Amino acid sequence: MENIVPLAKAIAIGVGAIGPAIGIGMIGSKAMEAIGRNPEASGKILVPMLIASAFAEAIAIYALVIAFSL
Repeated sequence: MENIVPLAKAIAIGVGAIGPAIGIGMIGSKAMEAIGRNPEASGKILVPMLIASAFAEAIAIYALVIAFSL
């Protein structure tokens, strides 16, 4: 039983980081696409992109907290 705990922690962090990693990648790619289409709107795109990235990163932090509590 003692040897399973590190494996459970690794799986919890790994699975919990897959979704936010994909989400942050999509947020960044779509923001760069939008800025490429309309460079004048970069100021209006940057702030919502950063906020959305922070929310996605918070999900990964939740997975890390759960892994530490195992």
